Amino acid sequence: MKLSGISDNVMKQVFLILLIFLVGYVIIYNLKYFIPGALGAITLYIIFRQLYFRLTEIQKWNKRVTSILLMFITLICIVVPLWIIVEILVPQISNLLSNRQIIVDKFNAVKIFMESKPILNRINLSEENLFNQLQKVATYVPRILNSVAEVFVNIATTFFILYFMQVSARRMEKTISLYLPLSEGNKNYLWNETNVMVRANALGIPILAFCQGVVAAIGYWIFGISNPFLWGMITGAASIVPAVGTMIIWVPICIGQFATAELGNAIALTLYCLIIVGGIDNVLRFTILKKIGDVHPLVTVFGVLLGLNLFGVMGLIFGPLMLSYFSVLSKVYRTEFGKKKGLLEAIEEKKAEERKNGGNEINDPPVPNEPGTQ
Repeated sequence: MKLSGISDNVMKQVFLILLIFLVGYVIIYNLKYFIPGALGAITLYIIFRQLYFRLTEIQKWNKRVTSILLMFITLICIVVPLWIIVEILVPQISNLLSNRQIIVDKFNAVKIFMESKPILNRINLSEENLFNQLQKVATYVPRILNSVAEVFVNIATTFFILYFMQVSARRMEKTISLYLPLSEGNKNYLWNETNVMVRANALGIPILAFCQGVVAAIGYWIFGISNPFLWGMITGAASIVPAVGTMIIWVPICIGQFATAELGNAIALTLYCLIIVGGIDNVLRFTILKKIGDVHPLVTVFGVLLGLNLFGVMGLIFGPLMLSYFSVLSKVYRTEFGKKKGLLEAIEEKKAEERKNGGNEINDPPVPNEPGTQ
């Protein structure tokens, strides 16, 4: 039966699209446990893409051997830092927990200090409230243990998928390009944004966390904080927390110094953390991270919040990418259907208009190779 005004061909297309989405949803829902692994494979593929093609197509290396070699290098880069962290972290945590009386004394000193301040005294540090907070923290322990198991499963999934992505790279990219109903300019634009966002977060976040952790550890050591390397690593890890970042660690440490140490030392540590530890974030964003990928801080903050809820740890990379895609796809829609011209044509027109008006020449934005070409 044909509805009035709707052709059979349109009805068939709508039915097929709905069927594709339904089947896709069922597949993704039932394999959602492996989604972080798949996203990890996409991340590594983008990071190693140029190197892989250079080795296999210019240097004529064997594709399978090259893929296995890159996976081995990645595994070393993951395992070695984790091993170093565990070797340093476990003894220091054990040493910290063995000195329970010191912890109690510092906590009591902080409690007395905060009760005497007009703003800080609003924070409830009663034993009942602390016990409730500890119970909440305890509920996360099973999740952490499960996430440790998930890490190993997802690493194996990542390498398994990555191997086949790299071995069949050219064919895969050509197929994706054929199925994208976009102009060549918009395909390149979409690929460029994906490449920039993935690189900026996959490389930028670890660089930022490492640098802030090192700088914080140096400050803690200078100003006499016990276990400075332990707290430095924790501070670096806290840099991924949206909005507050490292402040969630160094602010309580500074409050503890005000309560238990000399006033001058506490003020100096606070200024160091505020200016140096906090400032290194801005310095890196405008130097190293800007070269990797210039991503707006708002996209990073809200993208991480979105991604952590959707994808877990991999959301640090793909959350900002999803948020950025909202703007990217809007631009693609405008150039595809709004003006009947591709993105590159629009750029050329803008460039010609600026020259005509006597403005400064603008440089064409870098356009990457098509996904199906080197």
